[in-house]
Amino acid sequence: MKASFLSLASLVLAISSVKARTVFSAFAVNGVEEGHGVAVRVPSTNNPVKDITSNDIICNTDFIQPVSTVVASVPAGGVVAAEFHHTPAGYVGPDPSDPLDPTEKGPVLAYLAAIPDATQSDVTGLQWFKIFEEGLNPTTHQWGSDLLFINGGYVNITIPSCVQAGQYLLRVESISLASATSYPGAEFYMSCAQLEVTNGGDAKPETVSFPGAYTPTSPGITANIYGDTSYTCPGPAVFTC
Repeated sequence: MKASFLSLASLVLAISSVKARTVFSAFAVNGVEEGHGVAVRVPSTNNPVKDITSNDIICNTDFIQPVSTVVASVPAGGVVAAEFHHTPAGYVGPDPSDPLDPTEKGPVLAYLAAIPDATQSDVTGLQWFKIFEEGLNPTTHQWGSDLLFINGGYVNITIPSCVQAGQYLLRVESISLASATSYPGAEFYMSCAQLEVTNGGDAKPETVSFPGAYTPTSPGITANIYGDTSYTCPGPAVFTC
């Protein structure tokens, strides 16, 4: 009986992992769609990244080829609406798990990193600052993932009005905490968009590195979504002007 129970538990966790999968594969700037896969490094599968010490935690891995060479222009203070769907193909029709399974819970976060050329393949060594997070609302009991599902896979991210003009990567991430009572358990789903920020200011935000910003003992890397009534998102505080 014990072996059967363990097998069943493993199957439940595996099914949960499959349902959780989601991919950031498109975005709009101030309401104007860029197009699927345009100016986004889209992974070729919806598999999660689970090793927070891996370089895959930066922008994901195994991108659909050819990777877009477009760099999308966005004014400082503008709104980027990142679009998630269940598969790398984007929206392909009715799917109860699109953009992700609604029973899965976790935060949604976004980071910016200045980069000499937003199309360069090497993304190691960049310095990132957080510009958005939606964790657990203790009043409504809704997670960032709930809002992502309610909004059809869209999350609106404002580019701070004071950031310096130039090229950036925008790293948008959904984290599934369904199996995150211990590490490794959390599942990280992220892609990076290629941006040219215009009309910027002169801010110099404090930054973090990926990998490095998250550790196995960082707040928010482990959680019990079935029992916790509060939650702290991983990573630094959100930068504000």
